[in-house]
Amino acid sequence: MTSYPFPIVTVGGFATASVTRDQLAECMVSDCMQARANPESWVPRVVLSSNGQGIALAGRDEAFASAMSQADIIHADGMPVVFASRMTRHPLPERIATTDFFHDAARAAVRSKLRFYMLGASEAQNEAAVESIRGMYPGIEIAGRHDGYFDAARDDEICEEIRNSRADVLWVALGKPRQEFWAIRNRHKLKGVGWIKTCGGLYAFLTGDAPRAPAWMQSLGLEWLYRTYREPQRLGWRYLTTNPYSLYRLVTRTRK
Repeated sequence: MTSYPFPIVTVGGFATASVTRDQLAECMVSDCMQARANPESWVPRVVLSSNGQGIALAGRDEAFASAMSQADIIHADGMPVVFASRMTRHPLPERIATTDFFHDAARAAVRSKLRFYMLGASEAQNEAAVESIRGMYPGIEIAGRHDGYFDAARDDEICEEIRNSRADVLWVALGKPRQEFWAIRNRHKLKGVGWIKTCGGLYAFLTGDAPRAPAWMQSLGLEWLYRTYREPQRLGWRYLTTNPYSLYRLVTRTRK
């Protein structure tokens, strides 16, 4: 893991950054500027997130656990991770939900003239997400975009397109665990890109297809309950099977 000026604590088995959203956005800008100065040698920093689903998956899938261990930064995208970190010497200052952090990153990108590339989701949702971003952040530079409906045989082609776009930050919305595997597998094909940031269902939130839970539910770590209420068939079984196991791993794999 790359050295950064903030503490790293082990929460639920993941080396997790004890960092604020503002600090993380500053790291993004700094890394991207270094990438611009060294485009032929800079390997993108891979920035992943930790939540209950990922913590449970890592306990059942060694390949996924290995992919997570190769990240440069892992931030807490779940309040249970923040709560568990209170057992450590450096409790996490806040939850950094990717759906919130994107807006910090976008504002920083406008100020520093960074270029985003949006990868993933369906063609229609990807296009709508880009339109939404441009509407919210006038002046933001979208270097390119591509839907997520491609197989591994096209990785080289997709990576070449991204490099040629001169993107600074690549947002990868391919769903967990595909997006994590893709980021680690292809990082060396994307030299010159500052960051690869996985973002799951971000585009659905940007387009309004998936509304956020009320703030009070988010602060109590109950966003999963809100999402289950809205999509019981898709998410009910996932949370029923992952929440107890992720809680177990948060208790037993957090270093005090």
